[in-house]
Amino acid sequence: MTVLLGTQGWAFRAWAGSFYPDGLAEADMLRVYGRQFSTVEVDETFYGLPPEPVLQEWKASAPESFIFSLKVPQQITHDRRLVDAEALLLRFVDRVRLLGDRLGPLLLQLSPDFQPTTENVATLEAFLPNLPRDLRWAIEFRDPGWIKEEVLSILRWRGVALVLADSRWLRRERVLELTRDPTARFLYVRWMGGGLPFTDFGSVRDDRTPELTAWAAAFGSVSTRVETIYGYFNNRFAGHGPHSVRLFQELIKKRSG
Repeated sequence: MTVLLGTQGWAFRAWAGSFYPDGLAEADMLRVYGRQFSTVEVDETFYGLPPEPVLQEWKASAPESFIFSLKVPQQITHDRRLVDAEALLLRFVDRVRLLGDRLGPLLLQLSPDFQPTTENVATLEAFLPNLPRDLRWAIEFRDPGWIKEEVLSILRWRGVALVLADSRWLRRERVLELTRDPTARFLYVRWMGGGLPFTDFGSVRDDRTPELTAWAAAFGSVSTRVETIYGYFNNRFAGHGPHSVRLFQELIKKRSG
């Protein structure tokens, strides 16, 4: 099992001095980031289709083994709410394939008000066959009512990973339980935090060692059930995303002996 860890984004000026050299230009941040971490989750694609030159620049700035996980545009998940979105999805997929073997999972993040009604479950089931099966897909629900066997079975049917989010949307204990029953051959984990009012993201504000120790144990228990784990830390989890990655890497290493 391979564990790839990174942060949710890389262009944070607040990381200057603590992660990036002081005075580093934003255009050089990805190049420096890629020397230290193996993957990143890109939020920028949630707001629109990335231009081809941008994708080419990302690819050129990162190491050959580096993986980009991209959010699917909100026009598909929030505006269209998965309905009549096939053309938009195809356009997005065709564009991001420019990343080649650097392209990681594609994240469908649904709105909190997309509730698990009978109609919406049927909408999800009708939408999933549109996802190209040669790519990896993950879906994040922000209503705990979605976490039920009917929905998990639908995800297993298409090999779509349920996003396991350490956040205010679902109890951590329940999320950790879900690691033992993956819906795909990979896990997709997001550490979001509980909405703490951090603003500068330049330093650690909260010790998350106990929580991450529990996550390290969960990763150990799933090692024979998935091929890869992709994990991404938000700055709000503890105040400083890169620190969270490094702490978790140390805990995983310590546990593996």
